[in-house]
Amino acid sequence: MLARFSAEDRRVWLLIGAIALIAVLFLPFSQLVLNVRYDYTLRTVAVGGSLLGIVSGVLGCFAVLRQQSLMGDALSHAALPGVAIAFLLFGRELGFLLIGAFVASWLGVQFISMVTDTTRIKQDTAMGIVLAAWFAAGIALLAYIQARPDASQAGLDTFIFGQAAAIVVNDVRLIVGVGAVALVLLALFWKEFKLITFDAEFAGANGFRVNLFSMMLSTLIVVAIVLGLQLAGVILMVGMLIAPGIAARQWTNKLTQMVILAAVFGAFAGGTGAIISAVDTDVPTGPMIIVVAFLLVVISIGFAPGRGLVWSLLRQRGDRRRFAAQTVLNDMFHYAYDHGSMETAVPQKFLLGVSGKIAKLGLKRLLRQGYVQQAGESWRLTDAGAEVAAHQAQNALLWDVYRQYNETLNLPLIAENRQQDIRQLLPETAVAQLEQKLEEGVH
Repeated sequence: MLARFSAEDRRVWLLIGAIALIAVLFLPFSQLVLNVRYDYTLRTVAVGGSLLGIVSGVLGCFAVLRQQSLMGDALSHAALPGVAIAFLLFGRELGFLLIGAFVASWLGVQFISMVTDTTRIKQDTAMGIVLAAWFAAGIALLAYIQARPDASQAGLDTFIFGQAAAIVVNDVRLIVGVGAVALVLLALFWKEFKLITFDAEFAGANGFRVNLFSMMLSTLIVVAIVLGLQLAGVILMVGMLIAPGIAARQWTNKLTQMVILAAVFGAFAGGTGAIISAVDTDVPTGPMIIVVAFLLVVISIGFAPGRGLVWSLLRQRGDRRRFAAQTVLNDMFHYAYDHGSMETAVPQKFLLGVSGKIAKLGLKRLLRQGYVQQAGESWRLTDAGAEVAAHQAQNALLWDVYRQYNETLNLPLIAENRQQDIRQLLPETAVAQLEQKLEEGVH
């Protein structure tokens, strides 16, 4: 079945399977080794964290791709004054507090849009203004509330850092209900959201209402932020929003796969972080969830095939060795050619003098490939090595001719890369024209 998919598709689905397997194995491990007891509170927090991770991971992908990661930070901080005002008006009822947070964050979105549309202030600056101003207003309101004589406001400042232990089943149901609506809207307008994310100008030119869909997408992101306030708080919620998307982006170039991976990463971080925090009562749940999420980011940045740092280092190492081998092979070919025979032994001192330190690296690779053989303190080309070297030298000459005569001969335009075989980049007729120029002795 996997054979029908591309290498990238197989990699993504195998990764999802691996994460699911780790999650399943982690449950008995946490009970037997970490002595975790799955009581009502832990089950509720773990399920709530996983569901929140799915919603925030999916919607956060669009914030990451639109280079609006600071938007999540600004809007999560902007929710605080809404919580405080809602408390002053309606008391500690969670539903009203979340509505107040939503309204404050949504007004922050409107302010950012108004500033960027009507002034020369850039979006990142407008986000910084909202983050600082709204959060400062929230802190001031919280200080005023804390100074009041009644005790009903106790614990309201937990919205700053989150208080996962206070989550109950009704809160989980709220996450399920509102999150499901947000994901359904995302699915219904998938094409429009995808288009404005990757090419807003093209969308506008084709009649799409870019501002409307952009506002809808920002509103959905606000919904994800508000849902996570009680769990992660206004300060850490941005991590829950962007970390799964950043991790998923390292593994794939397809939006659909990125969204699915981000949902899996978010669910894993939410559930696993909650369980790990249960090992010790002094370990806060919200920060632990963010720690797990960013461990996934670190692993992805380090080891994701194609994009990961480890793979980049290996690729750079391979390129360096390949370049060294090509350089030494070219030096040996010209030395042997100048001395009248491809069987001429080339002194190692000569190669070191011409190519420097890379000579030994190149000789080691060429020896493994069977292109050279050692003869005392010298090296000699094998028949296969002489053939490859001649082909490489011919390729360099063809590149020289192409650079000089491509306009005169009206040849197709190609990017000059002498590490590539020009015969594979040009049509046969164009290659024949270049070879004719070489035969005429013009280069």
